[in-house]
Amino acid sequence: MMRAQAATIRPETASAAAAATPLAKTTLYDLQIIWCYSFRMLQSDWTAMKTSIATVSISGTFQDKLAAIAAAGFDGIEIFEQDFLASDLSPRDAARMVRDFGLEIMLFQPFRDFEGLPAPLRQRAFSRAEHKFDLMAELGTDLALFCSSLHPAAIGGIDRAADDFHALGDIARQRGIRVGYEALCWGKHVSDHRDAWEIVRRADHDNIGLILDSFHTLGPKIDPETIRRIPGDKIFFVQLADAPAIPMDLLYWSRHFRNMPGEGDLDVTAFTRAILATGYDGPLSLEIFNDQFRAGLPRLVAQSGYRSLVALMDRVARAEPALATNLPAIPPPAQVSAVEFLEFATTAPEAAPLEATLKAAGFAQAGAHRSKAVSLWRQGDISLLINTSSDDFNLTSWSTHGTTVSEIGLKVPSAAASAQRAQALGAKPHTSAAPAPGERAFPGIRHAGGSVLRFLDDANGAPSIWQSDFTVAQGTPAGIGLTHIDHIAQTMAYDEMLSWSLFYTTLLDAARAPMVDVIDPDGLVRSQALAAGALRVTLNGAEARRTLAGQFIEETYGASVQHIAFATTDIFATAEALASRAFPVLPIGGNYYGDLAARFDLPTADLQRMQALNILYDEDENGRFWQIFSRPLAGGLFLEFVQRDGGYAGYGGPNAPFRIAAMKRQMRPAGMPKA
Repeated sequence: MMRAQAATIRPETASAAAAATPLAKTTLYDLQIIWCYSFRMLQSDWTAMKTSIATVSISGTFQDKLAAIAAAGFDGIEIFEQDFLASDLSPRDAARMVRDFGLEIMLFQPFRDFEGLPAPLRQRAFSRAEHKFDLMAELGTDLALFCSSLHPAAIGGIDRAADDFHALGDIARQRGIRVGYEALCWGKHVSDHRDAWEIVRRADHDNIGLILDSFHTLGPKIDPETIRRIPGDKIFFVQLADAPAIPMDLLYWSRHFRNMPGEGDLDVTAFTRAILATGYDGPLSLEIFNDQFRAGLPRLVAQSGYRSLVALMDRVARAEPALATNLPAIPPPAQVSAVEFLEFATTAPEAAPLEATLKAAGFAQAGAHRSKAVSLWRQGDISLLINTSSDDFNLTSWSTHGTTVSEIGLKVPSAAASAQRAQALGAKPHTSAAPAPGERAFPGIRHAGGSVLRFLDDANGAPSIWQSDFTVAQGTPAGIGLTHIDHIAQTMAYDEMLSWSLFYTTLLDAARAPMVDVIDPDGLVRSQALAAGALRVTLNGAEARRTLAGQFIEETYGASVQHIAFATTDIFATAEALASRAFPVLPIGGNYYGDLAARFDLPTADLQRMQALNILYDEDENGRFWQIFSRPLAGGLFLEFVQRDGGYAGYGGPNAPFRIAAMKRQMRPAGMPKA
């Protein structure tokens, strides 16, 4: 049955935590609890089952981990023993801290190298287990994870292992403890959940059950359908993780490259369907070992984890409706029919050079907001908004990032449904000032990068934002042939990249392209393209601060949109128009065109014309692609103009190193003061 409560943190805990316990004397501790409480009260519970995450999945101190996990909406945690030991808290104090954050300890792990040991190692293993059971009693948790042995002295044999676990079960029963046995896919004798289940079955003890981990089943390509034969009441706990398809040693792959369900290539949905088909109704937990997450923001990683679980349960419900009787229904992911507008947050003085650049690119002012200092600039089906108002969000965006793209308007089949789905996935609604009379409120959410996604209805007859909120001049500016927004490029730190990708792929009906490496003269940038109907986004993760992407993040304090690409049907006519308007086109070096002549069979006249107009080119088996870039504008933002012919679906990736090098030649040298 779906749980109705939205939060488990008690108001009195949030308001009086500092006075209630010695642990909470610091202002930071009290503020973190209040922060978690305020976030969770905004959330509805969209998961039919309890959710958990292993503390090892989140970076930071034990307290920081708990704050992020609680605020994201999880019900509980797996305590990874090393995280507890590193905290220097007593078991009782750690348990109190977990309760203060409204969480419960659902699992204590891991216990290693237990079964199949000869004397005297066997006796020592039982003694260690009893010590851990004592610790668990102080922590207030009753479930321990025992993983299959890697001990060099361990003796194989199903019956021997079953005997050990039956004896352990007797000890556990006396202490009110349950033990879950997990097959590590690199285990010495037990590496398959089917063998682990046979050991549990033969142990035949109420206090001994199975723990299943999606990586240990899907990583070595074990059929998850075999799980359906296991009784659900003997599955004590379920851990979930995805991973990219990388051929490598299973242990190394697991310890460094796990990610959230939906971020990788493993069929975690099929695994979860098989789990639920057994009748299992216990917690679903994330156990993620990932180098990016270890360096990432605890808040962002925890939010992504919760989002991944909600999206996973939604996929399960849609793939196998018979399992969905206890799963809450949320609206489906939507396709985007149009990028309706992009909005720039700026001020009146900084708007002037932006407007001049847009004029040189063929845009013209076509209207204005009825009650706010927001101007509408148009060309073709492109609508750009320049916001110089004193609205709190606009001023905050500008003061933080400088002139920046602060809002993206998307046309979807149902704006209300997309907003509802986003909030179910943990996104925070964006609250705007009440609309003036005659204007409309359009639902919006905060993006993973802090900007806003605004949803607009695409249904026939739905009132347009341009009719209700703007006065718009008749006719369409002639422009220079630009038709629509081809794609938007967003830049973030590399350790945040998976979280941004998950944001889009769970919210929208989006497809991911494979991740590629982009070579910057000063480092590496990872890039991944996503497409959801008319919305194309390239995500660029910067690892080195001296890269063009890294400099953009540093100088704009994390502004998300680094460049906007506009589509044209005649790149040469557009290029000539840009030249005639003195648009600041990025000059491309002659070496590029010499290489282009060697790579592609292009007419000499076309090559000469492309070089004269600074047009770059690429092609694949499906079609051809041309692109022009602006020089870097104020703040590092730049514009792009592209033409796609045939079925070319890429973004001119082979040209990126040349474009980056050309841009760096236009920028002030490092260490030189701004003009």
